[in-house]
Amino acid sequence: MIRKIFKFVLKVILWFLGLSIGSTILFKFVPIPFTPLMFIRSYEQIAAGDQLVWKHDWVSIDNMSVNIQKAVIASEDGKFTSHNGFDFDAIEKAYKNNQKGKRIKGGSTITQQTAKNVFLWPGRSMVRKAFEAYFTLLIEVIWGKERIMEVYLNSIEMGNGIYGIEAASQHWFGKSANKLTKKEAAAIAAILPNPRKYKATNSSNYINRRKNAIVRQMNLYANPDYNK
Repeated sequence: MIRKIFKFVLKVILWFLGLSIGSTILFKFVPIPFTPLMFIRSYEQIAAGDQLVWKHDWVSIDNMSVNIQKAVIASEDGKFTSHNGFDFDAIEKAYKNNQKGKRIKGGSTITQQTAKNVFLWPGRSMVRKAFEAYFTLLIEVIWGKERIMEVYLNSIEMGNGIYGIEAASQHWFGKSANKLTKKEAAAIAAILPNPRKYKATNSSNYINRRKNAIVRQMNLYANPDYNK
């Protein structure tokens, strides 16, 4: 019996490794048409009796303004181009402040958020975090920084039923993602903590302050170098 259980567990592990590595290699080259969160949000809309909204248009990173790339680095992960998937200083700071009961942004990097968005489900359980760490390492090794940024900006939630920067740019500003100005890119990046609550246009004072801070930070950055 123990031997059978061991063989079964070993098969499950090998299947998981094969499927996870294989899908990661595949997604290095092909657009990702949907994510688990997109299905979850659609179910929530239907269950609530709301109109189904699902806008998602994949574009290559060459068709994204460098402004939006700089904006999300400034707002979400200032060490994106230099870390190996984890910002341990940010994780430690988030942990210490959470222990004190302070509500602050978590320590997740753009790579971690991408791993979660593409392969996993929302949540804070230790099991999900363990899978997130595994996929974070996987995409750092297999995809590299430029592809991670491309997938991130094509898959992240940027409004109610709005996914990816092209759909967000059209929704908020009526233009393509490659034409976003600094302020427009910063406005979209500013709502990412809660894109279903906040608005990139006609924004609250809180979002306007975040937007201005992001623009100031963007001005300190050169264009991202993903090959460092």
